[in-house]
Amino acid sequence: MPIRVYLCDDHAMLRAGLRALLGDERGIEVIGEAGDGRTAVAEVVALRPDVAIFDITMPGIDGLEATRRVHRSVPEVRVLILTMHDDPAYLFQALDAGAAGYVLKRSAESDLIEAIRTIVVDNAFLAPAAASALVSDYVRRRDRGEIHEPIERLTAREEDVLKLIAQGFTNVEIADRLVISIKTVETHRAHILGKLGMRKRAELVEYARTHGLIAPGGL
Repeated sequence: MPIRVYLCDDHAMLRAGLRALLGDERGIEVIGEAGDGRTAVAEVVALRPDVAIFDITMPGIDGLEATRRVHRSVPEVRVLILTMHDDPAYLFQALDAGAAGYVLKRSAESDLIEAIRTIVVDNAFLAPAAASALVSDYVRRRDRGEIHEPIERLTAREEDVLKLIAQGFTNVEIADRLVISIKTVETHRAHILGKLGMRKRAELVEYARTHGLIAPGGL
């Protein structure tokens, strides 16, 4: 079965270019498109594609809010953000909203197809250009003394849980993969957040990446 993709961007010419790019790729099928976030959410909920590609800046509702609504209504649909914004703040917001991947428009020709295939199989993808911006932001904040190592080190099991959280797995999926109870996953998650002094998944993703717990190509 082909990977079913839905496109949303307010620029018709860009959508046409994406359709052409994806149309030439075997095993990928574009099943719908929209020029605004509100229409896109309604159609994605109805069509349930494998992957929904959203820009951040869109009329109606923006891509971040559209991602939240899709993630809440049809969590099995993987949302891929395709944007011009390389600011890490947008990346963190996209991850918190439920996005499974983040690709910059300037590198779409080289990264988009890989991202689509990756998030369907491995749950998450961060394009190299976005990863570079993320690491640069981390280094700047580290050098300003805004980032500190945790007082307590994570246990091996906590690292396992952290890796899966960073890859976008739910507590239920983590419990299934590690053959532990959901309650145990919740306990590990609480310990991880407490030890690292963090509150959001985006912060955990950044920590996992900068400490070598997840590979550069995919989250």
